[in-house]
Amino acid sequence: MARPFVLPDLGEGLAEAEIVKVLVQEGDLVREDAPLLEVETDKATVEIPSPVAGRVAKIHVQAGQTVKVGAVLVTFEDEGGREGAAPLGTTLARSAPPAAHTVGGRQPAAAATAVAPTREAGRAAATPATRRLARELDVDLQIVRGTGSGGRVTDDDVRSAAAGGRPPASARPGAERVAPEQPAVAKPLAPVGVEPPALPRFEQWGPVERQPLSHLRRTIAERMALSATLIPHVTHFDRADITELDAIIRRNVEPARERGVTLTLTSFLLKAAALALHEHPQFNASLDPAAGELILKRYYHLGVAVATDRGLIVPVIRDVDGKPLLELQRELAALAQRVRDGKATLEDLRGGTFTITNIGALGGTGAIPIINYPEVAILGVARAREEPVVREGHIVPRVLLPLSLAFDHRVADGADAARFAAAIVRRLERPEQLLLDW
Repeated sequence: MARPFVLPDLGEGLAEAEIVKVLVQEGDLVREDAPLLEVETDKATVEIPSPVAGRVAKIHVQAGQTVKVGAVLVTFEDEGGREGAAPLGTTLARSAPPAAHTVGGRQPAAAATAVAPTREAGRAAATPATRRLARELDVDLQIVRGTGSGGRVTDDDVRSAAAGGRPPASARPGAERVAPEQPAVAKPLAPVGVEPPALPRFEQWGPVERQPLSHLRRTIAERMALSATLIPHVTHFDRADITELDAIIRRNVEPARERGVTLTLTSFLLKAAALALHEHPQFNASLDPAAGELILKRYYHLGVAVATDRGLIVPVIRDVDGKPLLELQRELAALAQRVRDGKATLEDLRGGTFTITNIGALGGTGAIPIINYPEVAILGVARAREEPVVREGHIVPRVLLPLSLAFDHRVADGADAARFAAAIVRRLERPEQLLLDW
């Protein structure tokens, strides 16, 4: 009897995905965990692995199609001939796979963390990607305490176990437990509750071309409209004198490169912002207007906006406050590369508490960023420039970095934002404090 494989629960409240590429053909014999399809969700482009080893009987989707969770993607031939077999995908139940050849000689690719975790008798709940990470780090999943939903073992749990068993900061004793973050429901591209007027017929004035929005671009548009509509944005501007910091970075480019790291300003911005958030916790929060509560997060997972060919994506670096600069820089470089290569997982893109967007490399003198909902603030950074500055009655050249802090006026006032921005500036202007854990 043929056995259908449906689009599994992608987690994070994601209800649909766009098929980017079908990686198999009907009649192919595939191995368990071999990639079947590449899909794009609201947060990442990921590969969906095969839940079993077997032959592909029928492919039900094609590139460019948007499918809902639970929709049939592929039908496998059921070699066991079991009647009434349940669809694969919602639980991705595993069985001992028969010998099979990979499609086109390919080895199983890294499975997407978007796939629902699996659980069998005596087997830890974890995604295929997390299992692969555990194998690479020589970690026994059976002895790892899962901190994910329903006791699921996450990538962070595996890395913590490999590092000596220290649990993630958000799971340590004393960390305040809060309700799981709920992603925003996708909204129309127009502002919430606003019906846009009909557009004029542009063709009457000349030739036009209509280009459909990609799934990612549509998601960006929806989230920006949601944030700009729901959050009363206010922006505070400041400048940091980073002359000493710039000199430190220049002096240490080669020593850092010898340690396998390309040193950049962004790692210092991450560290400065995380430490400033300790002093000003209302900016490391989310507002729950229905409950009339401000949810203060006792963990510091900072997002960094990365420009890609497909659009702006914000990967997240976890526990920034507790990591030394070189580790932050190394992690940032690897994370940004995964994003640009389209290999970022959902774990890479969720759980952020505050975002930094640095457009300095592209030029400009400043920008007013839109807050990454449901966060309450975002730091925009423009290009640092050498400018004449009056110091002790003398005009001297100094390297100044423009900063723009957009914040939710429901959560903080202008004076709060000024103090928070000053806390970031103070650390950037005294970089020796950031180098204590170099």
